[in-house]
Amino acid sequence: MAVKVLIKRSVPEDMAKDLFPLFTEMRVRATDQPGYISGETLRRLDKPGESLVISTWRSIEAWKRWKDSPERHEVQGKIDSLLGAVTEFEVYDYGFEDSLPG
Repeated sequence: MAVKVLIKRSVPEDMAKDLFPLFTEMRVRATDQPGYISGETLRRLDKPGESLVISTWRSIEAWKRWKDSPERHEVQGKIDSLLGAVTEFEVYDYGFEDSLPG
C-alpha cells in the first residue's frame, strides 16, 4: 500500500541559499530509489520560510529503506546541521477504511 511522507521545515531566509541545493540533491537521490513514486515541495504562503515536502512511496518498507540508507543520511546530516534541528517525518497511508469496525 502506498504511503505519503510529510516533512515540515522552517528555513531562515539567510540559510535558504545553503539549504535549497541540499533539498534538491535529496530529491534527485530519492527519485532513483526503488519504490519512489513522486514528490513535491510546497511553500507556505502565510508564513514565509516554512515549507512542506510530500513524497509518495509504494510501501512503508520502501520509505524505510531510503530513510535508513547511508546515502540519505549523508545529505540529511548536512540539512540538520545547518538548521540546528533533527528533521521529523510524518508517514500516512490510505488505509483509513481498513480501520473501521465491521
